[in-house]
Amino acid sequence: MQPMLNIAVRAARSAGEIILRSAEKAPHLRVDAKGKNDFATEIDRLAEKEIISLIKAAYPEHSILAEESGEHAGNDFIWIIDPLDGTTNFIHGFPQYAVSIALKYKGRIEVGVIYDPLRDELFTAKRGGGAMLNNRRIRVTDLTGMRSALIGTGFPFKVPEHLDAYLAMFRAITLESAGIRRAGSAALDLAYLAAGRLDAFWEIGLKEWDMAAGILLVKEAGGVATDFSFNDNYLASGNVIAGNPRMHQLMYQLIEPHVTSALK
Repeated sequence: MQPMLNIAVRAARSAGEIILRSAEKAPHLRVDAKGKNDFATEIDRLAEKEIISLIKAAYPEHSILAEESGEHAGNDFIWIIDPLDGTTNFIHGFPQYAVSIALKYKGRIEVGVIYDPLRDELFTAKRGGGAMLNNRRIRVTDLTGMRSALIGTGFPFKVPEHLDAYLAMFRAITLESAGIRRAGSAALDLAYLAAGRLDAFWEIGLKEWDMAAGILLVKEAGGVATDFSFNDNYLASGNVIAGNPRMHQLMYQLIEPHVTSALK
């Protein structure tokens, strides 16, 4: 998988350059609303086009699942692409967004890359090969208690029907933890968890491209990720709890009482 990881890194960095060149003019870009609280800019599309072009040049038979252009049919190798995770942040000049690229083969995530162009931080993972930040191995924290834990999350703004359940979870975790952070990029939240900057993470209603690369990073950094039923159906359900093994268990215990039937 190393050649495919290399292509993912090259594509992420190239997309990152497009994003960086446009960052100063972001408030003046044309913004299209894809749905409620769901936006895209011409930079999202340019970055995605660049990523797909580089992947297809190397692997023309591979499939693509991309946030902006959807599915591109091919073989059992599927590249899962979010060209700009944190578009709302980007539009407002809030410095928290990233490129996320994953490769799935026969249902299993094999490669994951998350690139933060503002900080030039490159998070990479391949199945069985560990997780890295700028070529330095990373690990989840070894924290075993909630009292000093810093937790990442994202608000369910695309699925408001789950807001009451989410707020109940938020309250339960707030009362037990040192703090909760919502920075607006699930990809970076998961990368930060893998790097030990967060102790756990949960979110409702994510898309596959939001978390595929990040989930692999977390697992290769020694962490655990499940859906709200303690299974591995997170990519399909969009609901995820992640952390080191002990923190994941503690998070699940706090979240599970507030999980509705629609979230299982």
